[in-house]
Amino acid sequence: MAELEEQLNNVSVNEDDDFVDPWNVAGKSQTGIDYDKLIKRFGSQKIDEELIQRFEKVTGQKAHHFLRRGIFFSHRDFHIILNLHEAGKKFYLYTGRGPSSESMHIGHLIPFIFTKWLQDVFHVPLIIQLTDDEKVMWKDIKIEDARQMAFNNAKDIIAVGFNPSNTFIFNDLDFIGQCPAFYQNMLRVQKCVTFNQVKGIFGFGDSDVIGKITFPSIEAAPAFSTSLPFIFENKVVPCLIPCAIDQDPYFRMTRDVAARLKLPKPALLHASFLPALQGAQQKMSASDPNASIFLNDTPKQIKNKINKYAFSGGQATVEEHREKGGNTDVDISYKYLTFFLEDDEKLAEIKKSYESGELLTGELKKLAVETITPLIQDYQVRRAQVTDDVMRKFFEIRKIDV
Repeated sequence: MAELEEQLNNVSVNEDDDFVDPWNVAGKSQTGIDYDKLIKRFGSQKIDEELIQRFEKVTGQKAHHFLRRGIFFSHRDFHIILNLHEAGKKFYLYTGRGPSSESMHIGHLIPFIFTKWLQDVFHVPLIIQLTDDEKVMWKDIKIEDARQMAFNNAKDIIAVGFNPSNTFIFNDLDFIGQCPAFYQNMLRVQKCVTFNQVKGIFGFGDSDVIGKITFPSIEAAPAFSTSLPFIFENKVVPCLIPCAIDQDPYFRMTRDVAARLKLPKPALLHASFLPALQGAQQKMSASDPNASIFLNDTPKQIKNKINKYAFSGGQATVEEHREKGGNTDVDISYKYLTFFLEDDEKLAEIKKSYESGELLTGELKKLAVETITPLIQDYQVRRAQVTDDVMRKFFEIRKIDV
């Protein structure tokens, strides 16, 4: 476990560092998380222009604006995935969601929008894990309620545009008991990681329930194709995981275990966080309705939330704003446009106009409302078509296109 010990040394946190773990995110600066520092702490690699150009050369596709703008900013071994694709070899995608609310918010969409795009570019199968068991362990949620949230969130995810022909979705509370190979790989992972190591990685304490200690093995298992023999027929197939950076501790552990199990290390693509309405120091959270724009919000709710709560980088008065301009580094409406406005030239124009003082805060908020509202309205049309029967097709244990 020398590699894991070395990684643990890299993630020591100083008092002035941002706090990022799988359950909590808190920035020290108004501008939000310092992702360059996070890359150094976690020991990952920055997605640079050279890697983006290689991606475009290998795939023949223009990079998604999430890549071009550094929204997906960090990776582990993505170049290996590109080499596999170039050589005509197979891999699969794996991502997930910890269901803790009846409806997801727009921040939850980011990894799924990007994953869908990757799936379309590479023509590969996708595994989506819903960790309803995690939420039972970490939150005051009953098992029955966690399962229902998982099913509701599955419908939210399906509405992004996934297809059951090449996408398998499962919730842990129902699936693990139906798949012996999955549980067997969980045990293999559990045997490779000591209690001291899991405490070091995740910060577990003596008063944490024992379910938390073993949970990381459950999130690790889908990164190994042998956990899903009904899909991969016991073939060893490499895995790429697009996820938010706060999930990286699980997969640092998984990558170390993979080497010991003589299985391919999962590659990763890390997303930054969509900030809360009140400011970039916090990520958008399902537990605070005023900090989040939910996928079932009405146009009126979206407009009211952005106008009332979105932190402004503008000046105190119109006159001062005209003179000094606005600060796009802290302005939440502008940050939302970097996520959801696809037009690079228009975004550059808005930035220049706001920073010069020509564009006022109210006008910038209006642009954010006009960008986000139709996206959510279009999404809601698709979401309304995801019935229980449609959802069940994704959960059925079956062979999918690989």
